[in-house]
Amino acid sequence: MKRVILGDSTLEVSSICLGTMTFGEQNSEAEAHSQLDYALERGINFIDTAEMYPVMPRAATQGSTERFIGSWLKKSGKRGQVILATKIAGPNPALHWIRDGKNNLDAANLRAAVDASLQRLQTDYIDLYQIHWPSRNVPVFGATAFDPEKERAGVAIEETLAALAQLVKDGRIRNIGVSNESAWGVCEYTRQAEMKGLPRIATIQNLYNLTARGFETSLLDETCMRENVSLLAYSPLSFGQLSGKYLDNPNAHGRLTIFPPTWSPRYLRPPVLQAVKEYVGLARANGMTPAQMALAWCYSRWFVASTIIGATTLEQLKENIDAAQVTLPAGVVEAINAIHARITNPGQ
Repeated sequence: MKRVILGDSTLEVSSICLGTMTFGEQNSEAEAHSQLDYALERGINFIDTAEMYPVMPRAATQGSTERFIGSWLKKSGKRGQVILATKIAGPNPALHWIRDGKNNLDAANLRAAVDASLQRLQTDYIDLYQIHWPSRNVPVFGATAFDPEKERAGVAIEETLAALAQLVKDGRIRNIGVSNESAWGVCEYTRQAEMKGLPRIATIQNLYNLTARGFETSLLDETCMRENVSLLAYSPLSFGQLSGKYLDNPNAHGRLTIFPPTWSPRYLRPPVLQAVKEYVGLARANGMTPAQMALAWCYSRWFVASTIIGATTLEQLKENIDAAQVTLPAGVVEAINAIHARITNPGQ
């Protein structure tokens, strides 16, 4: 499998990353271990998780994903064979079970979060530690526009970077990244790092798929290229919509039918459903499964360093990995762009 270097770091990772947010909710510990074993067999060396996982987030299950990975690392003895990434949750009073709902991106919270993750993961270092979402007001998780009325007090990026620098110095983490960030945020992180001699972010983990190509149009692709920040693309199948399974059966078993619709309303918007119908039809007309085409699109984009895939079965995981061998014909790329021009970013 193709390997890439992330940003200015020395991390050499597979171009496909195993996403794990189903571990502990949709997947048992045994199933999680089977997925991890299979991913490594197929050449994946990059695993992504978060202290908040599994999804959907609940007090009763929080941390289970990291615990399942930790038990696998202990059982398999393969810590040295994987690049392990996890994330600290940004401020969100609704997640009251994470540090009593007072979580933010200051030194005390960062140290507490890192130490708890290390314990659950049964390791003494994290290869890539990421900010799950910013401290400041920024549109994320389906918000479509910046709203200045939602301004709030936040921890300054300089303060967060200084705390991360200490954790790097202590050996708890080795590299840093951000998630759900904007072009301004990336620039501020790199500016503060250069001004203050603090660690540079190596990665940005942001949404990217056929229904949500905002990374291309928000100047993030140019910003990240010039600042040498690598994109880790998440949700490449739009919560399963781009696999076509809900089009074939609206009651198909999956995240969009298991969890309340309020959790991911963007993927249930009428324009998303229309776009999915067209993308699915295009894939099948060209001899591909919808998932193959949607993933091959992400795998082939010049600005995507690694695509984070998730699955609930080994069959799904195999199809997702195999899609890396699919080359999209020029005509299919043109047709994808034509659909995108008519139905632009409905899942952003």
